[in-house]
Amino acid sequence: MSVKPRCIKCQYYYITWEKVFPYGCKAMGFKSYRMPSTVVKESSGQECFAFVEKQQKKE
Repeated sequence: MSVKPRCIKCQYYYITWEKVFPYGCKAMGFKSYRMPSTVVKESSGQECFAFVEKQQKKE
């Protein structure tokens, strides 16, 4: 069983300034009013293949 990727933990996820499309994915190149991983799952039937977990910043 695969684990659903959480966009908020992905290095490609970002918040836009657009009220209509507040969430974006740099890897897939789109903005959406829903989380990008949800859009990918509904469109392709598969979990997001571009998910890369964010690296922790070293202090």
